[in-house]
Amino acid sequence: MRVVVDTNVFVSSFFGGYPRQVIDLWRQGGMTLCLSKEIVDEYIRVLQRLGLEEKELEEILSLFARGFHCLFTSKTPSLRIIDEDPADDKLFECAVALKAEYIISGDAAVVRVENYMGIKVIGLKEFTQRVGS
Repeated sequence: MRVVVDTNVFVSSFFGGYPRQVIDLWRQGGMTLCLSKEIVDEYIRVLQRLGLEEKELEEILSLFARGFHCLFTSKTPSLRIIDEDPADDKLFECAVALKAEYIISGDAAVVRVENYMGIKVIGLKEFTQRVGS
């Protein structure tokens, strides 16, 4: 199953709860993480701002670089979906480019979309209940 994970979910995974369950599912091979340069750049920027140790950041980047249950796209369509925060459009652009099944987010404006071109847009709790982990 191909999934785009919003930065708020990825970063929150370091604190446990539903976000950790989502990332654990990825690490166990239960889902394929769909990434674009813009998404990875935002992950890194936020994790650095929160003070993640360099060793942990390198470990994550190493997993991405090895293609550990990941798909990357270098070309994404230009979409305009989230009026409240157009920067969130990158999630949909990546999902469309890589034919993801889900976008998982903790952002109400993103989740409100619910479905875009057959891509289910859902929150953390709903995703973990749907797929189990």
